[in-house]
Amino acid sequence: MSKLKNKYKIIDLFAGCGGLSNGFERVGFESVLGLDNWKEALDTYKHNHRHSEILCGDISKISSKEILDKTKGIKPTVIVGGPPCQGFSLAGKRDKGDNRNKLAHEFMRVIAELKPEFFVMENVLGFLSMKDEKGMKVIDKILTEFKKIGYKVSYSPMYAHHYGVPQMRRRIFIVGNRLGIDFKFPEPTHGFKNTPFVTVGDAISDLPLLDDIYGEEADNYKLKPKSKYQEEMRKNSNHLYSHTKSKHSEQTTKVISFVPEGGNWKDLPKRFQNIRSYSNTWRRLDSKKPSVTIDTGHRHHFHYKANRVPTVRESARIQSFPDNFIFLGSRTSQFKQVGNAVPPYLASAVGKKIKFYLDQYYENR
Repeated sequence: MSKLKNKYKIIDLFAGCGGLSNGFERVGFESVLGLDNWKEALDTYKHNHRHSEILCGDISKISSKEILDKTKGIKPTVIVGGPPCQGFSLAGKRDKGDNRNKLAHEFMRVIAELKPEFFVMENVLGFLSMKDEKGMKVIDKILTEFKKIGYKVSYSPMYAHHYGVPQMRRRIFIVGNRLGIDFKFPEPTHGFKNTPFVTVGDAISDLPLLDDIYGEEADNYKLKPKSKYQEEMRKNSNHLYSHTKSKHSEQTTKVISFVPEGGNWKDLPKRFQNIRSYSNTWRRLDSKKPSVTIDTGHRHHFHYKANRVPTVRESARIQSFPDNFIFLGSRTSQFKQVGNAVPPYLASAVGKKIKFYLDQYYENR
């Protein structure tokens, strides 16, 4: 039976809340399992991928049989995941007993055992320059290991704002397949005259500013969508979730008020510049540009107009999570879930290209 008659199945390792899975599902894949050792993130994953199973635990202690038992024997067409970068680096200061240093090898183990047609590994851009203790580039070792288990591998940096994400997040994607396909990464879709980059204003200008609300959640849309992006984010959503104002001290609010749109600590009066004086702090977003990389709630970046950090929902919008994607857990956990995720639109760009190759391959079988 041709696989075209069913959706291609994905397993998401190191799944977090499910940014990769959400992006792949947007272009026609079906998630059958999300695996992670972070329960709160998996709770979010399950809530938003209701037909998928979840498996919480240390991947090094989970066998491929356990994975298949959980998926009721369904084998994945694609395995996706972003092992923490510590697992790839043997150089520099590190704790040799840190279990995270095994995770890259565990990712490869599962691929070698389950043999998906494709895999996708995502990581920080600095991964390309990482070296082991012998001075060998880790990327070269990874390519060699995947080749040994029968995969043809391509890799490329990808920039989220080139694919419709209102954020200048840079990542490295490694894509392998065992079908003998010469995989070509998707061309950028944004940044041209007819399709400019999506800006912060395009992403969040329809959301309530929360000027007079402290600690309460704004749960209703008060404005109509102001951009095509906002229309997309609001599809199938009649309720606003996780749009809650963080309370800052009076001094913090005052300091933020001195920073102009797009500015940072250098724009502060001198008496405030020594409070936090490294380049990324006291940065106010620019409504006319894509955002800098959204963090995990460290309070370094502020709304382009309001004197506060972005809410979880505003951060999720900037990451390209739709409004009907609901984050569970504490607000601190939600910020971390959003910041650690792969932007779904970026994942969709990769997934769409993989689906093209899979469709082509099976049509010609």
